[in-house]
Amino acid sequence: MSTVAFITGGNRGIGLETARQLGKEGVIPVIGSRDAEAGRQAVAELQAEGIPADFIVFEASSTADRDAAYAYFSDKYGRLDVLVNNAGLGLEGQPAESIGRADATSGVSEETLRQTFEANFFGVVLLTQKLLPLLKKSQAGRIVNVSSVLGSLTLHSDPEASIYPIKMFAYDTSKTALNAFTVHLAHELKDTTIKVNSAHPGWVQTRLGGSVAPLTEADGAKTSVQLATVGADGPTGQLHHLGQVLPW
Repeated sequence: MSTVAFITGGNRGIGLETARQLGKEGVIPVIGSRDAEAGRQAVAELQAEGIPADFIVFEASSTADRDAAYAYFSDKYGRLDVLVNNAGLGLEGQPAESIGRADATSGVSEETLRQTFEANFFGVVLLTQKLLPLLKKSQAGRIVNVSSVLGSLTLHSDPEASIYPIKMFAYDTSKTALNAFTVHLAHELKDTTIKVNSAHPGWVQTRLGGSVAPLTEADGAKTSVQLATVGADGPTGQLHHLGQVLPW
C-alpha cells in the first residue's frame, strides 16, 4: 500500500520539488494548487518522470477547498499518510531588504499582518484540523509544517546569530506562531504514531529568498522530505534543517 502525501502549494518551487522527491521514494504526491492549469502542468511534469502524481485545486483560506480536500482523500484513499503544509507567503520583500529598515516592525500595516497570518498560520491550522481524522487512520502519519529559522525567537534575540539583523515582522511572527502550533499538536499526539515537525528549508532561490540565495529549490525540499519519511524512532515537536535541530 503506497504512502499518500498532500503537499499544499505544490505546483512550483520548494513544494514541487518536495512532491518530486517524495515521488522518487515511492510516495504518491497530491499537489494542492490555487490555479488548476498550474496544477495540471506540475502533474504532467511529474508524470513524465514516472511519478504517479495528482492535484486538487486548493486555497488554504477557503473552507470549501478544505472540505473538498478532506472528501478527496477520504473517498479515494480512506486516509492520508503525509501532510506537508508548504503553502505560504511573504509580503515584506526579500530578507536582506529588511536590514536597517527604520520601521520594519512599527510600520507593518494591518493588511500585511492579516494576510500573512491567514496564509502562514490560520490556513495551516484549519487544514490540519480538518485532515487530522484521516491522518489518524494512517499507520504512521506525518505532518510537516514548512516554517523558517526566521521564526526562532532564540536566534532573533541573539546579537551573534546570523539572522539577528533580519526583521520581517509579519513573516517572522507568523512562523513563530506556526512553530507554536507544531509544539502543541505534537504534544497532543505524543502517544500516537503521528509525528509533527517544523521544517526550515534554508535560504533558497525562490521568489522570497531571491536569486542570491545559496540553496536550490531541490536543496530546500530535502528537510521536508526527511521529516515526511522519518521512521517510528524519529523526532516529533522539533524544528529541523537537514537533520539539525534548530532552537525555537
